[in-house]
Amino acid sequence: MKKLFITVFLVSIVVFGLFYSFLGDAIFEDEPVSAETPSPSDEEPVAEEPAEPENNDIIFLLMGVDAKDVAKSKGTRTDTLMLTRVNLDSGKISIMSIPRDTRTTVNGKKDKINAAHAYGGAEAALEAVEELLGLDLEYYVKVDYQIVQDVVNAIGGVTVEVPFNMRYNDPTADPPLKINIDKGLQTLDGKNAHDFLRFRHNNDMTVGYPDGDVGRTKTQQYFMKELVKQTITPKNLLKLPKLVETFFDNVETNITLNLMLKGALAANKIDVEAMETATLPGAGGYIGEVSYFLHDAEATDQLVKSMFGDYSPE
Repeated sequence: MKKLFITVFLVSIVVFGLFYSFLGDAIFEDEPVSAETPSPSDEEPVAEEPAEPENNDIIFLLMGVDAKDVAKSKGTRTDTLMLTRVNLDSGKISIMSIPRDTRTTVNGKKDKINAAHAYGGAEAALEAVEELLGLDLEYYVKVDYQIVQDVVNAIGGVTVEVPFNMRYNDPTADPPLKINIDKGLQTLDGKNAHDFLRFRHNNDMTVGYPDGDVGRTKTQQYFMKELVKQTITPKNLLKLPKLVETFFDNVETNITLNLMLKGALAANKIDVEAMETATLPGAGGYIGEVSYFLHDAEATDQLVKSMFGDYSPE
């Protein structure tokens, strides 16, 4: 019973907010982040609580904000956007990552999709993703980057295969950034897990993912699966209270408690290894002096229909 309960909790975290991979492109490259820097309004719009889905299927936008505290994320950009679908009958999970530099319509003009949250909070981010993918979306989960460190520390570390030596230093960052992780099988504490997800390339750009953010996304998805598998072990059963505390300290969502409980009841059906993952099709490019991720509209339409087609507007 205890194992089922911790499984329920962990799936709830993964499905409703655990995996926040801190991409942080801006800290690795000093480049224009947008055609225009958004000026957030004094008050974020307050959305009505969405109605619960009629079937046992839910889709939500997982967003990681560039903030140390999710409660103080007003006016910040998103560093991670992951559209997630969970079927509560079959236990199937589908996740599509949306690169933070994706060019789409934001606040009435073309901009990077990560600017939407800075303009109008979670609701604006939802609207930007709807515009990009042609979907009807209601639910969101917002997390800060502290959650990865807290969860990993709470379970005593996560063991992963590091693909290459990860070295990066930026003394001007706040706090100063120093990534130093060796290649091979490593058990990462919270700080190193955060750095593992954050790494893009070394200072002289001689070491990094050959396929850029696509390779990093695969690493993040691999980390997510390992984190869940390694947390659902007998030795971690007694650490549930700390995990619960971490969840509530670092997560904001409009998913109702009743719907979360329905998801919890389906936890024993979920096969982490069978999780479907994908990345928005496209490639990097420049428009003027600003770099963007330019999505492939035709390939995107096919992928969205395959993974989320039931949520397309009639």
